[in-house]
Amino acid sequence: MKKAFTYLLIFFGIQLIGGGVMEFLWPLITHNEDTTTVQLIVTTSLCSVIAIVVFLWARYAEVSPAWLRTRPWTVLAWSVVAALGAIIPSTWLQEQMPELPNWVEDEFDAILSSPWGYLCIGLLAPLSEEIVMRGAVLRELLRQPKLTPWAAIAISAVLFAVIHLNPAQMPHAFLIGLLLGWMYWRTGSILPGMAYHWANNSVAYIIYNLYPDPDYKLIDVFKGSQQHVLMAVAFSLLILVPAIYQLHVWMKRV
Repeated sequence: MKKAFTYLLIFFGIQLIGGGVMEFLWPLITHNEDTTTVQLIVTTSLCSVIAIVVFLWARYAEVSPAWLRTRPWTVLAWSVVAALGAIIPSTWLQEQMPELPNWVEDEFDAILSSPWGYLCIGLLAPLSEEIVMRGAVLRELLRQPKLTPWAAIAISAVLFAVIHLNPAQMPHAFLIGLLLGWMYWRTGSILPGMAYHWANNSVAYIIYNLYPDPDYKLIDVFKGSQQHVLMAVAFSLLILVPAIYQLHVWMKRV
């Protein structure tokens, strides 16, 4: 159990130290006052890369091609389908909850509004977070004899929500953490989670650029029709639920 929390502290330490170093070095690199967004993207991407390198080099997380050799293309495809099916129900559920503080709204707006923002949100974040949270943290929790698999998955999902450091994202992150944890437990591989995570973040990036107003709700997308919103939620569940069932059928541990 201690190792799992140590991994989490290392991940946080990389973010804090990396951010602090870049805050010091950036003025020495450029004198342009309009590079705040670039600095944020570079810092976020660099911290993700460092986390990936550290966790793989130190073998906190083990990445093996064994599961990939089973040609699990069906699982990877259903992982993407599940992510697409979860977007609207998750958004609708979040809109029904009391509004939570969005501490990093400005930072996310800056990253998502930039074409280069996709590098850290759509590509590096899924890779680094799956290596750390599933490949290291959950892997260690699943080894604990006092924890059932679902207890380990639940703890890892809570920690996954916490690392986002933003209350507004935590409910969504917790639910995704449960699903990603289940996928890792069933397969012993971070690849299904990476596929899901990539699809989820990519859609979030696309939606932001289509509807950049943070106050835009599902009912605005569907022209004020609550009936259409509920129909969209129901239709998405008809995608999500079968996708999860198919994952249950096809996922096998090597």
